[in-house]
Amino acid sequence: QVQFVESGGGLVQPGESLRVSCAASGSIFRIFIVGWYRQAPGKQRELVAAISTGGSTNYVDSVKGRFTISRVNAKNTVYLQMNSLKPEDTAVYYCNVLKSLDGPSVNDYWGQGTQVTVSS
Repeated sequence: QVQFVESGGGLVQPGESLRVSCAASGSIFRIFIVGWYRQAPGKQRELVAAISTGGSTNYVDSVKGRFTISRVNAKNTVYLQMNSLKPEDTAVYYCNVLKSLDGPSVNDYWGQGTQVTVSS
C-alpha cells in the first residue's frame, strides 16, 4: 500500500508564502501524474494543482498565478509553492496520484495532510 507524507504547512499572514512537500513510498511518483488537493472545513476536497511525469501542469482557477507545483522524481517528492496566500487558501493539503491532470485520484489512500492556515 502506497503511503504519502505531506509536510511544510503552518500559519502565515495574508500575502505571505509557504511551500509544502509530499513524499511517497516506493517509486510511484516516477510513473504517475501527481496532484495536490485541499479540504477546508465543511467543504469537499478539491484538486488545486497537478503535474505530469513530463512536467505539464494544471491549476484550478483560484490559484493560477499564485501556486506552482513541481516534482523531483529522483527524490519521489512533489512540492507546492504557494505565494500571495489568502485566507480562503486555509485548508488541509493532501497529495495523491491521478488518472489525468484533471483528476480523479487513482486510489483512495490519503496521507495525514498538512494544515495551512492563512490569517492575520
